Amino acid sequence: MEVQQKREGWDGQAEASLSLTPGSSIPICYHSQFGSHDDLLLLEVDDKLLPDVLGNRVSIRGQPDEDAVLCTLSSTYVMKFVRTSNSVFLIPPGDSIPTMKTTSANGEMSTSVVASAITVAPGNIELIQAAPKLDKLKELLSQKPYNLEEDLHGSSVHKAGLHRWQDLVEMIQASEEEIRAALMSLSAVEVDGYWRIVDDKTMYETLDMILRNSVLHDWQISALSEDCVLSTMEADGFPPWIVSHCLETHGSKVYGSNDTLWRLDEKRVCLRFALRVLSGGKMKLESFMDKWEQSIPSGMKADLKMLEGEVLYDKFGVEEWIRVFSVSTLPSNPANRFAALFRERQKWEWKDLEPYIRDIHVPGLSSEGLLIKYTRRTQPNAEAEPIFSSRYT
Repeated sequence: MEVQQKREGWDGQAEASLSLTPGSSIPICYHSQFGSHDDLLLLEVDDKLLPDVLGNRVSIRGQPDEDAVLCTLSSTYVMKFVRTSNSVFLIPPGDSIPTMKTTSANGEMSTSVVASAITVAPGNIELIQAAPKLDKLKELLSQKPYNLEEDLHGSSVHKAGLHRWQDLVEMIQASEEEIRAALMSLSAVEVDGYWRIVDDKTMYETLDMILRNSVLHDWQISALSEDCVLSTMEADGFPPWIVSHCLETHGSKVYGSNDTLWRLDEKRVCLRFALRVLSGGKMKLESFMDKWEQSIPSGMKADLKMLEGEVLYDKFGVEEWIRVFSVSTLPSNPANRFAALFRERQKWEWKDLEPYIRDIHVPGLSSEGLLIKYTRRTQPNAEAEPIFSSRYT
């Protein structure tokens, strides 16, 4: 967003009004170009935001069917128009000095500066910091996820439906920092200049092949040599970028004396295998645990705590079942998130609900505030676990 420069022929002597002291006044008159000037809007900006606005480091984003938001490099603000009952005259800056002669009660003549009003503002735009609107990002990237077949068989991919960084900046109502953070949380990766998410099957097959090679070549999964892994996997037909992305998604980088090393994270690896086991649908918990423990790499230990926010448990009589219900598939908007949760279950215990709302961050609203706003809490007695249901049913 560019700061509006002075318009030719709009001299109005705003400087005179800015120098007024409390209790003083200045005469005003209608400017020769006085009118509605609907292209002019007052924007109320606090001291924290003012440097970004004056330095052209903000942008207004939104499609024709969306409410506009103002974004700095790191934050998002809702733009709310507030009408005022008072007459607010807009006086443009200017170098000329209109004057008016007046005669006092004792007959003395005096000259005073006159400010020229160009229009009357019906109100102003307030900025309210808000959570970024990121559901659209998830929707856009989910339309055409990357799969390994594109490279293994040399299949060409039509670019329609793919999005570059600048496309996302223009389409998503969030700051650049917030978009980058969201891309990271989605495990998105830039492929040939386009941002993609990788489908679960491809990610599993890549990780599984890394682990198979670690057994075959006697690699330690706590110290995988990046060069060895990339070259070996490339010989197996896996592009280096997808292998690097898989290592970043399931591990952390460490540095050896002569090589870059990767340490696979137990929780992330076990979670990937758990979701693979559950890909066919819900299972009895006992049967799931057996298959999960058999599938994970040697030396790793399966723990149900690893699956918080990814699965739900259902009891049918004495049997307990487990099924996939991932927080990553839920809306980021708080109202929509709680609506989706209460469609899934009418009542939630706190231990089950907390993993599905811990990632919601609304400026000025705490987790307790979110619960008060969207849920109704019941607790039969002080020792019982609280139960949360929808406030709007």
